[in-house]
Amino acid sequence: MGGADSTDHGGEHRAYIGSFTSGGGRGVTTAAVDPVTGALTTLSVAAAEDPSYLTLARDTGVLYAVNETEGGAVSAFRPTADGLTPLGEAVRVGGSGPTHLSVSAGRLLTANYTSGSVSSLPLAADGSPAGPAHVLPHEGRGPDPDRQERPHAHQVLPDPTGRWVLSVDLGTDSVRVCAPDPATGALRVHSETELRAGAGPRHLAFHPEGAVVYVLHELEPQLTVCRWNGASGQLEPVREVPVASTGASGAVRAYPSAIVASPDGRFVWVAVRGADSIATLSLVDGPEEPRLTGAVDCGGEWPRDLAADASGRRLYAANERSGDVTWFDVDPLTGRPRRAGSVAVPAATCVVLG
Repeated sequence: MGGADSTDHGGEHRAYIGSFTSGGGRGVTTAAVDPVTGALTTLSVAAAEDPSYLTLARDTGVLYAVNETEGGAVSAFRPTADGLTPLGEAVRVGGSGPTHLSVSAGRLLTANYTSGSVSSLPLAADGSPAGPAHVLPHEGRGPDPDRQERPHAHQVLPDPTGRWVLSVDLGTDSVRVCAPDPATGALRVHSETELRAGAGPRHLAFHPEGAVVYVLHELEPQLTVCRWNGASGQLEPVREVPVASTGASGAVRAYPSAIVASPDGRFVWVAVRGADSIATLSLVDGPEEPRLTGAVDCGGEWPRDLAADASGRRLYAANERSGDVTWFDVDPLTGRPRRAGSVAVPAATCVVLG
């Protein structure tokens, strides 16, 4: 899930695109966004090691990137008219293979896939992160011997109230609700919601109204609709909904990757690798009743991330294996995306609008 807002940079809107440098990517690419057509034009590249996920702090304007390496670190950048200026050196997160990060209450949070933990780092006044990190290890495993032999935290995200932090773990088939310590920023587990064994939850998205959560699974092409109680910090599964056809025997396996709820709360979009598609789910029956209405080609291969602009009328897919970011115009009545163009970005992993 990329950022949904946009900020003006001397009359230009920007997009920031991560890429796997170990797979031939360049680091973090800055692109201009045409305010009328949504077309991307690359402007510059900032060096970072395997920046697989990015997030933009809306209060300070600082862009953060995980360095998805065995050592595990985060990099920070200040957007400028010319691109991105590094804010110091990369900072270790105390976990390996971080795949996601977010900002909450003056802290930078990371989900560390390989080590199965989440980390919390303090942020200085200028937005730069510092160590040492507070690390919360996850515990447990799932039935898949190849993917769930241990915890694999895949996403960490604050809830809309700012009181809670939710961490999605593919390895333990669960979502943990954490309460940050107001003094130290350290996370402690408040509750844990178990999902169906073997589903492999990867990412979640909140409905704009804040009381419904959509948990997307990677190991099975479906999402779990949950009720969210921001007062008590409780997540309650309600139903499962398919996001891709299982297809005929021998068909390519689908690996969902990213989920976005439209800003107006009428649609949910899901990127599906393997099928290389973007699925549209309608919420016409209500936030708890998403219904799969169709899918379109992602415009490339292996869509790892998906982002919507502030209007919800345009989507961007980061296609890792084909090395491009494709943008789509969204039909305002049906929510169906229509391919409008693409730009080459080798080993693209993530796109954030800023």
